[in-house]
Amino acid sequence: MGKKKEGGFWSDFKKFISRGNVVDMAVGVVIGAAFGAIVTGLVKYIINPIVGLITGGVDLENVKTVLVAEVTDAEGVITQPEVALMWGLWIQTIIDFIIVALCIFSIVRLITKMRERMERQKKEEEKKRQKKKPQRLQKNRKQKMLLKLRQTLLRLQDRKSWKTACSVRKNCLNKFVKRSARNNAS
Repeated sequence: MGKKKEGGFWSDFKKFISRGNVVDMAVGVVIGAAFGAIVTGLVKYIINPIVGLITGGVDLENVKTVLVAEVTDAEGVITQPEVALMWGLWIQTIIDFIIVALCIFSIVRLITKMRERMERQKKEEEKKRQKKKPQRLQKNRKQKMLLKLRQTLLRLQDRKSWKTACSVRKNCLNKFVKRSARNNAS
């Protein structure tokens, strides 16, 4: 009859919401909104009063240019509202933006510096590892050659062929000295 759908709307929505980056983004939006409210409060309740003191009691919220004055009737009811450019509020919004931008810039700069420092440390560790590798290989080569020499000498001693052992010992030692000289030269 009819085929059953693999994933319905709600199951797809659940998968989308449960992804890590979506949850992180949602947390960022909530924290950003709260941070925006903090900055708005800072500007409105701390910076604006200071600006008001400096400018002689002018409140930025009330600074505006009226294009058309409001019209009221004889009873005091507004028949036509005021049309004004609220540039004091606009300046307040610009101050909000600058403070938020400075905070975000500081955080991004801090994260970038930390990331660069971690990458630098990683590169330095890699260089140290690269420098240690050739020394380990040389030691391993020397140890292998000495072990080979020892095994050969032990085998020859078991056979009681001292003459052969002496010549092999001489050849192996000569090879070892030559290889060591080459490795030390490079």
